[in-house]
Amino acid sequence: MDLVEAFQLQAQECEKLGSPMYADLLRRIVDDLELGGVSTKVVAGYDPAQYGLALPLLGAVHRLVLAGEAPELAAFYPSVGGSWDPVLGWEAFEQVLQSRGGELRAQLLQAPQTNEVGRSTALYGGLLQLFEAVPLPVRLFEIGASAGLNLRADHFRYNLADGNGFGPPDSPVQISDAWSGRALAPQPELRIAERVGGDIAPVNALSAEGELLLTSYIWPDMTARLERLRGAIEIARSVPADVRREDAVSFLRGLELSPAHVTVVWHSVMWHYLTSSEQAAADEALDALGERATASAPLARLSLEHRRRTPDAPVEPLIVLQVWPGGEPRILGHTSAHGQQTVWE
Repeated sequence: MDLVEAFQLQAQECEKLGSPMYADLLRRIVDDLELGGVSTKVVAGYDPAQYGLALPLLGAVHRLVLAGEAPELAAFYPSVGGSWDPVLGWEAFEQVLQSRGGELRAQLLQAPQTNEVGRSTALYGGLLQLFEAVPLPVRLFEIGASAGLNLRADHFRYNLADGNGFGPPDSPVQISDAWSGRALAPQPELRIAERVGGDIAPVNALSAEGELLLTSYIWPDMTARLERLRGAIEIARSVPADVRREDAVSFLRGLELSPAHVTVVWHSVMWHYLTSSEQAAADEALDALGERATASAPLARLSLEHRRRTPDAPVEPLIVLQVWPGGEPRILGHTSAHGQQTVWE
């Protein structure tokens, strides 16, 4: 995959997920790349297949806007009160690439740190279904946790189209039309006894720097995502979670089961950041832990990742639950990369 193709694909993804601003901006970057413009100098020498350059570049520019360091561009960013203009906005964006190119280039190796709060619809809905089958207190562990915001998923409100909802009605995080399809039962006895995350570069969401970083990876014209993020950070101030600097394999190898608790490992849209050998090692660590699971100390793996239902099926974001003893994976439903339009099957 070359640079042009990588940016084209990301433009299509942004359009599909509801960011016309980023879809337009990325297509203008594609035109600039094909003409050998200023964006070529910023991304030159990087492998788009390895680093996923589009979102790190957009995030780095967004940080400048949020920090007040690109006022000429801020007028076109809805996240700070602006309005996107395809012509004038691109001209201002191009000027930022020209004047801050070296600074932006240095940030391209940083993988996006979002762990989108909207994905909690898939994770929490899956947890409700697990608890129905295994009604034990939950020890919750997350790999690729970023700031650990989704470790507080039980404190979010999931509103349904029929007027019903799950979670605290007065939660700062309000998710509209959270899910559809097979009806889920409320689980008022569900209790999360422990919240621990692991990430190779964890973010402290309670610091100004961490909040800026997380916000910069939200697409500027997606106001609902911005509101969810800010609400989740508010919740994090009162609901503690331990997020450790640790790679996924080491984190999983260090886990132990606990009697009278279900140990839950969950992850969302992070698997593709692991190498194939890391994926295999992570699977092996979970399988080894699952072999030690018992009815009184079970293990569950809950994931939202892009995968295939069958070898010949298309790739889609699937919600999969695997419980030990037993260990057979089961597809619970499907959703989008941001956790919207979740459908239980």
